[in-house]
Amino acid sequence: MYLVLFDFFLYTTGIMLPDGIMANVFGPIEGRRHDAAMFEISNILPYLQANMNRAPGVPYTLYGDQGYTLSLYVVSPYPGVNLTPQQQAFNTAMSSARQAVEWGFGKIKSNFAFLAFHKNLKIQLQPVGMYFMAAALLTNCHTCLYGSQISDMFGLSAPELEDYLA
Repeated sequence: MYLVLFDFFLYTTGIMLPDGIMANVFGPIEGRRHDAAMFEISNILPYLQANMNRAPGVPYTLYGDQGYTLSLYVVSPYPGVNLTPQQQAFNTAMSSARQAVEWGFGKIKSNFAFLAFHKNLKIQLQPVGMYFMAAALLTNCHTCLYGSQISDMFGLSAPELEDYLA
């Protein structure tokens, strides 16, 4: 999960899968919001509780930055500087996962550069949120066809376009 500013006062959050597909995009929300508030407003936790379990009581876990509220479904880096070697190793290993999410949002902005120019977007006059959602969908389609840095990093293939769109 990651919170990203894609316009001067618009924020969105998303869940990036290791195959390079952005599985969930929530937003945009106007104004400054804390990551935990965005997570709460997105109402994603009930979905995770219902659908993200390997077995009863054994959930898949999302990795978010320190701003996200910890739960059975969300973990974040260990805070502080006096960390055990195991905690430091966890933080180091997971920092690449966070980088992958940034790459996902970066790919959207790269493919649809007009989203990064907030002076050209008119919040009250254009459906800016729909632009971002459409850009995320089309970027996922591009990932299905051509792969991504993220899928390469994790050694996974994105789904076939036909399967993704089904």
